[in-house]
Amino acid sequence: MKKQAVAVGFVLFSFMLPTKASAASFDQLFVFGDSLSDTGNIYNVTNAIGNPYPPSPPYFQGRFSNGPIWVDYLGDQLGLKPTLLTDIIKNFTTIPPTPVPTQGINFAYGGASTGLDNAVFPNQGLPGVLKQVSDFAGILQANHQTADPNALYTLWAGANDLLFANPEDSATPVSNVSQALNTLAAIGAKNILVFNLPDLGKVPGAKTDGRNPTTLSNSSAQFNLGLAQTVSTLSQNPNLNITYIDTNSLFNQASTFGFTNVTESCLSRLDICDPANNNFLFWDDFHPTTAAQKVIADVALAAIDAKSVPEPSVNLGILALGVFGAIGVLKRQQKRSALVSAGRVVDAQLSHTTLEN
Repeated sequence: MKKQAVAVGFVLFSFMLPTKASAASFDQLFVFGDSLSDTGNIYNVTNAIGNPYPPSPPYFQGRFSNGPIWVDYLGDQLGLKPTLLTDIIKNFTTIPPTPVPTQGINFAYGGASTGLDNAVFPNQGLPGVLKQVSDFAGILQANHQTADPNALYTLWAGANDLLFANPEDSATPVSNVSQALNTLAAIGAKNILVFNLPDLGKVPGAKTDGRNPTTLSNSSAQFNLGLAQTVSTLSQNPNLNITYIDTNSLFNQASTFGFTNVTESCLSRLDICDPANNNFLFWDDFHPTTAAQKVIADVALAAIDAKSVPEPSVNLGILALGVFGAIGVLKRQQKRSALVSAGRVVDAQLSHTTLEN
């Protein structure tokens, strides 16, 4: 219950948006984004040329983590497993007029920018988010369809633009994401889940390859501000049901969920990294551990469930309780720390909040 309350507390804007869909009502799941959402597309492409990336082990089955990622966890909760785009196309650059798989498609590619290309593997025909969305529109058009109004559409992107392209340009990725969201709405998408960025200046890779953590922090903050404004504008459309997930706040409060190392990557500390009982927030320089991925999925599901309540007033009440629940948990943890430092006994049950992988 504590973790559920905290999860709901991290969802922003949900109380301002229409309440139209329940988690149980989704009949398909469509995923757009980069390595944070890729369950094997870039792996399939690189494996086909004999150089699989990310390598497994230590990475898990084409995921950029040590286990399932949030898409897997959320899909399990919704009873949906979207098909990888690379499992249905004839080659890695052409989208055939094939019927849409019954449970949806994962279009996300590791390294994808918010634009048309891949920021990490440029000029290789690998689609950025705008291209992913246009490919989806092409599949629908080829089959004389519009987007399924009972499906869930997720979009998480922007980090690669700042980390690998131009760390000082947050306006372009905001514009690209805005265009992608508007395109989804135009082709019939109704239920959209949007994620902002964590503070990129705090990821382990922020100081590598000549990067400037301060610049990355400022740019990711500006990106999040622009994205929030985009979502707020789109939420005025009564036909859209947009849920905005504040991963920035989630990562900033990672210790609430039991993560004791939030600055180093697990792979850089193999002397203390235990994938089976992982207290690391980051698996590598840029990607969360599977334990953190599970928290992200739980937050997303809590947001969806909160918005599934029929009456907006009840919905608002649940979210308000979530916020107060989050504050309450943090206050209890602060009190616990003070008691421990004073040598007093604290209920052992309060000392374990780590989610299992």
